Amino acid sequence: MQSSNKKTSGHTLWVKKTSQYRRILLAILVSVGGVALGGCRITEDDVHLWARKSMGPTKLVAVLQHEKYEKALRVEAAFTLVTMKPRNGRLVGLIGSDDFDGLFVALSEMGAKERTPIVDALVPQLVSNMTAAKEDKAPDTSYGFKDAAFGLFKYEGENLISSTQSKQLIREALIHWSNHRFESRLDNTSQIYGMGQILEYLNADGVRGLAPQITAESKKLAELSAFIKKLGDEKTKDEASARLVTVAQFVDSTDWVKQKSPAVKAANEKNPAYKTISTEQFTTQMQNYQRDELFRVFAAMKNLGMKPAVDYLLKIATNPKESIQRRQNALAALEGNLNQKDSAHAKAMLTLLADDNTPDEVRGLAIARIGELSRDQVASSLFKLFKNDRWQVRASAAALLLRMSSADQIDEFMKNLGKVRHLAINETFSYGGLLGKLKDAEPKKIVEKFSAKGNPASVRLSALGYYYVNGDKSDLPAVQTLIDDRQRAPTCSKNDQNCDWVCQSAEKGKLVNHDIKTVGSYAKYCIIPHLSNRLSPEEAQALALVKAEPSSKTEAAPSE
Repeated sequence: MQSSNKKTSGHTLWVKKTSQYRRILLAILVSVGGVALGGCRITEDDVHLWARKSMGPTKLVAVLQHEKYEKALRVEAAFTLVTMKPRNGRLVGLIGSDDFDGLFVALSEMGAKERTPIVDALVPQLVSNMTAAKEDKAPDTSYGFKDAAFGLFKYEGENLISSTQSKQLIREALIHWSNHRFESRLDNTSQIYGMGQILEYLNADGVRGLAPQITAESKKLAELSAFIKKLGDEKTKDEASARLVTVAQFVDSTDWVKQKSPAVKAANEKNPAYKTISTEQFTTQMQNYQRDELFRVFAAMKNLGMKPAVDYLLKIATNPKESIQRRQNALAALEGNLNQKDSAHAKAMLTLLADDNTPDEVRGLAIARIGELSRDQVASSLFKLFKNDRWQVRASAAALLLRMSSADQIDEFMKNLGKVRHLAINETFSYGGLLGKLKDAEPKKIVEKFSAKGNPASVRLSALGYYYVNGDKSDLPAVQTLIDDRQRAPTCSKNDQNCDWVCQSAEKGKLVNHDIKTVGSYAKYCIIPHLSNRLSPEEAQALALVKAEPSSKTEAAPSE
């Protein structure tokens, strides 16, 4: 079945090209009135019978389009096209086939004056069948009526409805339809027009009624929140966000465990692998179930954001009593949802970054969230972290700043870096590498400026770190001039872990460790060995040309 009107466009264009010939055929069929179509006066019974015949749709279109028939019969022909059963998975009554036109093409070929009374009489029947109250477990027979109604609005970009009243009736019916049985109607693949297309058309009106459907029993929290985020007005989004918090709080409660336990126990009884599990194992099973359900709500919160959900997630992310996994998932759900104008959001993330007790798994995600904020919002706090005794914290703050900075902000960065008493050698490689990614920058000019004598050693070595990551053999002359530079290199702070100033070089086929105590030894043992093993741009280009040359081997001529 077609999932959108776009998939019918090729067929429709072909149909339109041949519709002139079909109209001639139809004219012949109706030229002698009812006799040509059935041998006697045409009745509604004839119309209903044709729906089951192979070429019945051709006759239905003939009745629909020809003004010699009574309006009631023409409307019934249109409605019969709507209710025709699919053929080979295709709603031929609406979109036709290679052999005959469907309702949409038939109506589009009629003039507005002739079409309007037919459509106005058809619309109430479509609306009635779309909105008829049915039990949720009863078969849903609304799809064809909904596709017909929406197609009158959108088929091939045409609006086949002229009456303001009919337009309003269909719009209200589409809102009702999309807000009922949402989950099953979202998943149904037999539709011409899916739920997404309907909601996109209805915009905020379509999703306003979806917020109340956010409950602990909903299986489509992610989809509901995504539609509301994209299409909803602020009031609807705020309501939906608050409802997600209510759901999360319930899922995270003992009441949720009590409610779900009987069903899980019943399922275990039917599964030999779980039938004999212990009380302790059952408790673990429920904890895992509860965790997974909570994280499902977190994912919906990520889709939607808004203050209620963000505040809830921040409380979990910043609470050291929560498990690392829950804090990680809360931070992941905050992606793209922190408010750049809310200083409390920035403060929460910066506190996680600076706190020595923050687990590294949590700190890493906090760093990612800080990177989504504006530089103006976090720069001063990040610069303060340059004084942190843990080089990993300082390195994270400095790397964030560099990623947020442009060339005209590097002086400020280097000024603060120059005040750092202790440094890890890995920091120099990190900062130097990021200099090559600055916005609107000429990195080698920056490196030349800050690697020059007169700058603090921490600044000079961080600038030289650019060559470690981004340099090539052509940069050797600039670095070789520094081999005899005796300015002392920084050292690690007393309690820093995984911090040393050592580089390796190959000597007589073996790797030898060298303590780095000066700018010169950094250049000699850290940078130059790397550059020596890299191709210059000219060498790389020459190698590429050699690889691109066709093989000198030629194929042997076939023997005669």
